[in-house]
Amino acid sequence: MNEERKTSGSEERKMTIYEYEEKYVKSRNARGARLLIKVIAAVVGIFLAWCLLSITLQVWNINEYAGYAAAGISVILFILLFIVPLVKIFRLDYFKTNVNAAHAASAQRHNRRLRRSIAERMVDFGTRVDNAGWYDDAILAELATRLAENDDEGIKRSLTALYSGRVKKTAKDYIFRYALKSAAYSAISQQSRTDAALVAVVNLQLIKDIVFLYGFRPSDTRLVKIFGAVVRNSLISYGLGSVKIGNGIVKTMGDAAKGIPFLGSAISALVDSSVQGLTNGTLTAVIGFQTIRYLNKEYRLQDILDGVEVSGTEEELKETCEDIEEELKKRPKKSREAGKTAV
Repeated sequence: MNEERKTSGSEERKMTIYEYEEKYVKSRNARGARLLIKVIAAVVGIFLAWCLLSITLQVWNINEYAGYAAAGISVILFILLFIVPLVKIFRLDYFKTNVNAAHAASAQRHNRRLRRSIAERMVDFGTRVDNAGWYDDAILAELATRLAENDDEGIKRSLTALYSGRVKKTAKDYIFRYALKSAAYSAISQQSRTDAALVAVVNLQLIKDIVFLYGFRPSDTRLVKIFGAVVRNSLISYGLGSVKIGNGIVKTMGDAAKGIPFLGSAISALVDSSVQGLTNGTLTAVIGFQTIRYLNKEYRLQDILDGVEVSGTEEELKETCEDIEEELKKRPKKSREAGKTAV
């Protein structure tokens, strides 16, 4: 029975690259996506710089020397909270999955090298950082063995086990922690510019930590959507801070707060901060889960692409080129024979 199963499994037909292309490949402008990423990143950076500049000017109006100190702190914060996360995100590579028959073989080789690079980084991190809790120690030990044996299929199985287990749990913990941060900061600051800056910073930090945890980043077209969501969250946060959300809710609370102006304003401020904090926390969680979804999808697609039969297509292309060459060699002879017949 076992031999029959092995035989049937070996005889199972592999998906061709043309079937993969028809099912999974979509028309995307990769060059346009790279340009758009830079534009969106610049928008986030300009927006964050404007928020920091506004805060610095407010401090400057209070005290000139405090303004100098605020300017220096703002520059340091801009580098640490925007430039550094952005560089760390873009330094990571991504799986090539949106490929056609002409580039499938090179994409498979690229993805194989990237899987090995991810595995080496995880094993190295596990040996250097004690009790980090990011990865399962038993699977890391197995991954180290597969690396030493140069077992590509074993590396892929171990990575799949990590991504579906401890990595997934750690990523969800990140999302919960950063969503709470976003909510708490919004409830404390009570300024629209500060809220918007904090939301952008927290969202970028969350994306950076998730992609570092997985060891690769989403492709350019996916990253455009994620960064676009960061801009959206910041603008929503800025809008929430500029509108008194609580006033409408307080009015529905009846006569209990009408006769006590101080109590009414206190309830309004409390509702404003809680609603805004909940909204910003929820938007941050959405970005986190969106990032995980894209990473998991592209990892699954590279696994499918890895099993696609592409060698046959290269042989077919070679045979076609040889046939064309033979046909072109015959053409002059045919034309001469046709000329003799006409004479």
